[in-house]
Amino acid sequence: MIGSQVPRIAPFARTIAIAATSLALSCLCVPAALAGVAGVARVGGSNAGTFFWIEVASALVLVFSGIAVWMVARYQTRRIRELKRQAEKLRDSDFGEPLHVRPGELGELAAVFNDMRDKLKATTISRDYVDSILSSMNDAIIVTSNEGKIKRVNKATSHLLGYEDSELVGTSIDYIVNSRKSGTLVGDTPSGLPREAFFESKFGESIPVSYTCSFLGGKEAESGDRIYAAQNITERRRAEKRIRYLARIDALTKIPNRMQFQHLLQRSIARARRGARALCLFYIDIDHFKEINDTFGHLAGDTTLETVAERLTAALPQESIIGRLAGDEFAVIVDGLGPDKPGRKQVDLLAQQLLDRLADPFFVQGHEVFMTASMGIAYYPKDAPNVIDLIRNADAALYHAKKTGGNVFSYYEPKMNEAAVERLMTKSKLKRSFERDELLVHYQPKYNLETGEVFGAEALVRWELPERGMILPSDFIPIAEETNLIIEIGEWVLDKVCEDFRFWQRSVSSPGRVSVNLSLKQLRQPNFINRISSILRSYEVSPTSLELEITETTLMENPERTIKLLDQLYALGLHLAIDDFGTGYSSLSAMQQFPISTLKIDKSFVRYVSTNPDDATIVSTIVQMGKNLNMDVVAEGVETEDQLAFLQKLGCTYVQGLLFGNPMSSDSYIELLLSQAEGTDTHRALFA
Repeated sequence: MIGSQVPRIAPFARTIAIAATSLALSCLCVPAALAGVAGVARVGGSNAGTFFWIEVASALVLVFSGIAVWMVARYQTRRIRELKRQAEKLRDSDFGEPLHVRPGELGELAAVFNDMRDKLKATTISRDYVDSILSSMNDAIIVTSNEGKIKRVNKATSHLLGYEDSELVGTSIDYIVNSRKSGTLVGDTPSGLPREAFFESKFGESIPVSYTCSFLGGKEAESGDRIYAAQNITERRRAEKRIRYLARIDALTKIPNRMQFQHLLQRSIARARRGARALCLFYIDIDHFKEINDTFGHLAGDTTLETVAERLTAALPQESIIGRLAGDEFAVIVDGLGPDKPGRKQVDLLAQQLLDRLADPFFVQGHEVFMTASMGIAYYPKDAPNVIDLIRNADAALYHAKKTGGNVFSYYEPKMNEAAVERLMTKSKLKRSFERDELLVHYQPKYNLETGEVFGAEALVRWELPERGMILPSDFIPIAEETNLIIEIGEWVLDKVCEDFRFWQRSVSSPGRVSVNLSLKQLRQPNFINRISSILRSYEVSPTSLELEITETTLMENPERTIKLLDQLYALGLHLAIDDFGTGYSSLSAMQQFPISTLKIDKSFVRYVSTNPDDATIVSTIVQMGKNLNMDVVAEGVETEDQLAFLQKLGCTYVQGLLFGNPMSSDSYIELLLSQAEGTDTHRALFA
């Protein structure tokens, strides 16, 4: 029995067992030897001594065997306790150090335990990694059972709802769902597609979320556990609300924009149709709004539009609807006012009240600004049965009001559509005028008031349509400004003037200085300076032979940038003049900043200069100011000899106008120069 256990015990215990066995055998041999000696001495002696030693040896064997067994049991117990301690550590996720593997069954058990330890360690690291991922996710992750009981949540869920993990685990997922705004999520069919719901936080706040629901473990999962990934979409909802607002409301004036106004007009027409009532539409446009915008800048223009919206809102009946259709165009719906006599009287009164209110002065950047508006009026169903036609007809009436001078209102008449269609056709034909070579340049001579000689001319563009004849600039230049064709027309005029000037130089030594009008949009072109230089070089025309005329509003549009551009033009040798002086917003201090050499008095002041004391004072002041600034002064629009005589007394430098004939072609202008050189010109007597 002892021999069978020796291979399974520790080396020290095995040594003790072998020693005990050897000692026992020695004890048995000693009595036998002594017995043999005693037998020689005394044959047939007593066997009592022999049995004594046998008993002693047996006792020793038993003692040493017990000691060996006790040591083996103690060793095994220690090994088992080590296994127990390691198991307790694993229970607490403390992997410690691996067990020492020795031969034997407990050694094999330790090896199996070490393998299990390594696998658990690897599994735990993976689980911690997953936990770390879930904790770092911004989306709220909620794991539920098939019955909807929450089994696990991540930190984002706690941050979103304000609950601790322990407060949610074990509750139904519907516990965090706003039942008034969302349905139940228990039993929600997982699809992986985003859906929307409202969660309710611990503090009663309703939170819109976009969530997806999927089976945990895939579609084949037997447990039916679900995982919800929810995302707070409060900001997205706010952005969508803002977008919907901006899609309907004008951001500047805070009134309905064109799309929303048309929708409201459609609803108003539907109500009027059901109630068999009339409907009145006002179409309002600010007169000369571009001048305010160009002079004071876009910020001032925005302030003006806000002022218009505020004044219209304050002056209109409470049930009226106001909208902004385009830049400076507004529209108003007034229900219940028809085209009959009583209704027409009320509309007249309301329209005039609106125009008077809009005409009140207001301040922009410290400047007092006077604003007027024009208005077109159309009725439903008298003038149009639907939204589009009603707005179009009111617009046609508005255009008619603006053509009469502005600050008035006009009612729609069918013939107004013809003018609107004609205007549209004019715009289309103007685009093709270059291809068909329909544009012309005529020249209006400028005369020296002191000598009566032709000093130069102003280049004026004309448009000759085969079916309509000659079209004046006042009829197509505004259209060209709207379509940006003015840039192309302006460059074409400059090119044509240089071509004519080179032709004149072959006949006369000094054709005079030719003025060319410059628009604001031309001045805004980044390559404007280079383009002018290129045209002058191509025709070998000296820059000193040309003068560019710029309006006051163009000068004041962006003074800092304009000064730099004009300095560059002046450096090229070009002369610069202010056209229509006195009609803009410039001041004397502002004038001194620009390299201007000529002031042109607007014809509106010259027309009654000999009969109106106020106009005479204005013209006299401008002439005197020009002299003080060492500038030439040109009076345009001179049509009578009385006007000419008055300007001569003031000491004006140059004059131009119909008194000296209509603007002429290039050939007629060179003939005028030749007749002047020969002394046969007919206008010199006017200056005697």
